[in-house]
Amino acid sequence: MSIWHKLLARLFPRQLASDMEAESRAWMLQCPCGYEISIWELGGIRYGATSRGKRMLRRCRQCGKLRWHRVYKKDAPQGSEVVS
Repeated sequence: MSIWHKLLARLFPRQLASDMEAESRAWMLQCPCGYEISIWELGGIRYGATSRGKRMLRRCRQCGKLRWHRVYKKDAPQGSEVVS
């Protein structure tokens, strides 16, 4: 858990922090090679965002190349829960 995640858990009520984590896990980065990772797993927080078509320049953990990654929100399956 990153320092931002720890701070989030201490500053906000448990339910709000849980909602922020769930939404941040739904936001994904996808490299052109096909590798995907969530914003949360990268140590980030993305809550209440609605933008589409964003790109982020970063080095891919799979192919090792510096590339523009697509940022998008993955639809969570019904009934899924986030375990803290």
